[in-house]
Amino acid sequence: MTAPNTAHFPPAPAWADAELANPHAHAEKAGKVRGMFTAIAGSYDLNNRLHSLWQDVRWRNFAVRQAQVNPGETVLDVACGTGDLTQAFARTAAAKVTGLDFTPAMLDHARIKQQALRPEVAAKVTYIEGDAMALPLPDASVDVVSIAFGIRNVSDSMRALREFARVLRPGGRLIILEFERPRNPLVRWFNDFYCGQIMPRTATLISGDKSGAYKYLPKSVATYVSREQMLKNLSEVGLSGGTAWSLFLGICTCYRAIKAR
Repeated sequence: MTAPNTAHFPPAPAWADAELANPHAHAEKAGKVRGMFTAIAGSYDLNNRLHSLWQDVRWRNFAVRQAQVNPGETVLDVACGTGDLTQAFARTAAAKVTGLDFTPAMLDHARIKQQALRPEVAAKVTYIEGDAMALPLPDASVDVVSIAFGIRNVSDSMRALREFARVLRPGGRLIILEFERPRNPLVRWFNDFYCGQIMPRTATLISGDKSGAYKYLPKSVATYVSREQMLKNLSEVGLSGGTAWSLFLGICTCYRAIKAR
């Protein structure tokens, strides 16, 4: 008996609806997240711009300012995706910026975008494939670690935070950008409706996504740790001075913490 020809069947989604009740608890979260980002890599930038109303550019620029990069410092941008934040850091006085991601398709797009940078900026940037929970860098080797909209996608975010603290030099800064449910009830209602009903449909239409990526996004935000818990986690891994800034009516939060000297 020959195996049935399944070439005409669409690929199974990375996330089934039932799994999205709490995607952070799923045993196969890492593989699902990788499959999801592989599926949407080609339209990732367009959807980011459109569905944040171009605010994502401002959020990243804010994060870069909070990092206070000094001349000659080194930056590690974790979960760098297509390289927007990596490139923003490369335009500072940093001497070297490494973008790390565990989805090769995202890095492919980042390297294409790197070619459009000014030569002196592009020369600072190196992209590598790697895992936020096991960074391929020695202890105390970078001055800034950043992660934008990626910490909630890591299977064990505390393990990742410990890795960030490990590779930071004394005085080094950790910068995190992450979505948060707004605290104002009216803004929260509108944001929940937009992210839960409108954005999944329009983003899926633009991307042609079959992975369930844009259903995952609002569920992963709603079920992730609170701001207070994140600040506590930063302290528990040995980072001090934890600070959080609300951006765009509380839809996005920027965190900064410092490695003790």
